[in-house]
Amino acid sequence: MSHTAPFTAETWPIATCLHGFAPIDADGIAMHDADPQVWDDMFAQIEDVGFTLAELADSHVRPADLSAARRDEFLAIARSHGVGVPSVHLQRQSVIMPGHEERNLDYAHRTIDAAAEWGMEVFSTGLHQPFNEAQKKALWFWTAQGPKDPEDPEVWNAAVARLRELGKHASDVGLRMSLELYEDTYLGTADSAVRLVEEIGLDNVGLNPDVANLIRLHRPVEDWRELFAKTLPYANYMHVKNYTRDEAADLSWSTSVPSTMETGLINYRQVFRDAIALGFDGIILMEQYGGDSLGVCATNQKYVRSLLPQA
Repeated sequence: MSHTAPFTAETWPIATCLHGFAPIDADGIAMHDADPQVWDDMFAQIEDVGFTLAELADSHVRPADLSAARRDEFLAIARSHGVGVPSVHLQRQSVIMPGHEERNLDYAHRTIDAAAEWGMEVFSTGLHQPFNEAQKKALWFWTAQGPKDPEDPEVWNAAVARLRELGKHASDVGLRMSLELYEDTYLGTADSAVRLVEEIGLDNVGLNPDVANLIRLHRPVEDWRELFAKTLPYANYMHVKNYTRDEAADLSWSTSVPSTMETGLINYRQVFRDAIALGFDGIILMEQYGGDSLGVCATNQKYVRSLLPQA
């Protein structure tokens, strides 16, 4: 059954990530603590390349830890450049990270409250953990082995319970909650991600099918078509990017490099046709690692709008 698209190519909410801006500057000052002039320059650049929305990742600014005065200053600067902030992405703060479970759960709750106070629509998160030393040293962090969620029913059940708790909180304050696909977590395969969101069992909790996080791995991976086929029915927010990929027929080696969305392995023309047919109505977030991240995100926005329904 097909659905009428909720937006047109012109009106669909498409945001940029902040990967193109250093979370800590050359003087060691975090973007979170930066002077208003730094924020103004960031949003001026976002405006210049044609974005009217930006996702706020807590790697750059932590809504839960910003004073009300600084929050209002941040949002006023964004508005002065015609940029809205509809979503927050809380990353690498897993609620099942050994030794940090309660701290990370509390931080997620505070971020949900802050997102509502900021007037956001989406709380995006996942189960990935901070980079280890090997990932920090690698040219591309996904080429080094990161932490793995254990094959332990008790830890799985804890993940379900804590994410359900966060989902109920998000629902109470009017937010969607979206869980991002990420390797070696309980959101690291299509079947596991679907099982997780089904066991959470809340209408406002869905998946962020960032399939590119998985197809970039230098190891055998699920077919991108199957990943999307299984996860798109649960999608309520979407990070999109692409990679070229090559691999040996016997799977003895594989490699990947960031690309524009149009030129990579994933055929997003088909992805968006399928997503819209399934009723997807979420914000689309442009992501890019390496090079001119903001510039590639701008190129990708134009490409994605060419794929969405015309008025």
